Amino acid sequence: MTDLFSAARACLDAASADAKPALTLAMTEAFARGELVVDEDAPPPEAIRMSGRPATPKLVHPRDLPRRGFGTLEGRAAFIHAVAHIEFNAMDLAWDAVYRFRGLPTEFYADWVNVARDEARHFNLLRTRLRELGHDYGDFDAHNGLWEMAEKTAHDGLARMALVPRVLEARGLDVTPGMIVKLRGLGDDATADILEVILREEVAHVAAGSRWYRWYCERAGVEPRTRFHELLREYASGVLHKPFNVEARLQAGFDPEELESLLAEADGPL
Repeated sequence: MTDLFSAARACLDAASADAKPALTLAMTEAFARGELVVDEDAPPPEAIRMSGRPATPKLVHPRDLPRRGFGTLEGRAAFIHAVAHIEFNAMDLAWDAVYRFRGLPTEFYADWVNVARDEARHFNLLRTRLRELGHDYGDFDAHNGLWEMAEKTAHDGLARMALVPRVLEARGLDVTPGMIVKLRGLGDDATADILEVILREEVAHVAAGSRWYRWYCERAGVEPRTRFHELLREYASGVLHKPFNVEARLQAGFDPEELESLLAEADGPL
């Protein structure tokens, strides 16, 4: 396989918790070696469909997921499973950006291939930790919110860059530090250490979203802040919640004035 789009499609179609991260890592390494190229004559991307995934976890509405505290091993395992599920979906989101959006600078594809590589590593770290606690990926129910946003934005790379990295993934920047503090307080440094890695690397992922969102806006001749608020109202009303991790968001490409306006729209206490 020498075509990057075909490699992305193969990773999207991989359906097991073993195959998807393994193929992702193999394809990202091949890309780094220069063995996968962007085929300018490739056929158009197929209509978006559910990416490959194992029979479990069962996908349910978020409101149907039970709330569990960190005080029990079962609760902690369920939390790790939820984060692993996010990372599993994030692999697909990165590959779908590579596969779906054509005619873009080489740097765009390089950024999202690198994101896919990181998400595969994150998933493997979390799955290993889950197994250490006597569970595995698929043992708990999960929701499909990340992939549903991919479906909604399949027609528009600008909307995809705005809403997946800069809204859904940026939420992880806000909540992860508190989770790390709780886990360390319980003596679970092994899980906290994994989340530290994820937090550090997710800043770069959101920054890639910010960079390409602004690139799309410049190409389209639209004002980024105004368009971002329009997209929030159209696709993601009610998903902004305080508090924000302002430092991480600034590192990830949000500017101070933008954060101030987003905080004014967000729900919850400062």
